[in-house]
Amino acid sequence: MSLLTAQANKKELTKLAQKVFTPVAKSVANLRLIELSHSFHNLANPQQDIHILKGVNLEIKLGYSMALSGPSGCGKSTLLQIIAGNLRPNSGEIWWGEQRIDLFSDDERARWRLKNLGLVFQDFRLFPHLTALENVALPLELLGETSRTAFEQAQDLLEQLQLTSRANHRPEMLSGGERQRVAIARALVTRPALLIADEPTGNLDYETAQQVEELLLAQVALRQVGLVYVTHNLQFADKAQEHWGLYQQQLINRQQQGQVNVDP
Repeated sequence: MSLLTAQANKKELTKLAQKVFTPVAKSVANLRLIELSHSFHNLANPQQDIHILKGVNLEIKLGYSMALSGPSGCGKSTLLQIIAGNLRPNSGEIWWGEQRIDLFSDDERARWRLKNLGLVFQDFRLFPHLTALENVALPLELLGETSRTAFEQAQDLLEQLQLTSRANHRPEMLSGGERQRVAIARALVTRPALLIADEPTGNLDYETAQQVEELLLAQVALRQVGLVYVTHNLQFADKAQEHWGLYQQQLINRQQQGQVNVDP
C-alpha cells in the first residue's frame, strides 16, 4: 500500500470516526482494582494452585485508553474477565465509584455489565441466526427497551459505521472487518462507560486491523469511554494512553519500564 493510499485511508477513517457520535457514557465512575490476586486449581498437582495474578492495582479512567500485553498464558484474558465482571478474583477489591463490584451477586454483576460495559471479542461473538441489525439491537432489548427503539438506535449506529447495506445480512455473509464493526456497534449501542476488547484485531488482515484500531481508539475522545484492550500487537498497544504488560503475575508499566522484556 502506497503512502498516498495510506494517507487517504487515514483521512477517510478520521471522517468516519468523527461521525460515530452518540451521547457520551452515562456513568461518571472510574473502575478501581485494589490488590487483586487470582489463582486456578492445578489438576495435575491439587496441592499447588496455579497463580495467575498477584497484588494487581489498576485504575481504569473514563476518557482514557489502556492496553494490556504480555506472553500467552500470562493472565491477560483472566484480568480482562475480572475487569468485565465475568470472573470473581480470589482476593482484592473492585470498586465502581462507591460500589464494590466483587461483592455483587452473579445476577447483579450481569446487570451491571450489561448497563455499563461494551464487549468486543477476537471471534466477534455474533449470533449466527440474527442479522447485523438484530445483533446490534439485542443488548437494548435485554435492557427493556421496546423493539422499535432498539432497532432505531441500532440502525443509526450501523449507518454511522457505514454498514447500512449490511443491516439485514447474517454474519456468514459479512467479511471479517464487517463482522467486527457490527460487534463494535453492538458494544456501543447501550452507551457504555467502559469498552473492553479482547484481541479485537487478532483475526483481521493488516489493513482491516488498522481501521478497527483507529475506530476503537476514536471512541475514547468522542464518547469519553474508558477503553481497555488486550493485544499481542505491541504497535497497537503503544497507541494507548497507558500500556501495561503482565509479567510474572504482576503489572509492569511498559511506558516506564521499556527495558523489561515482556513481549508476547
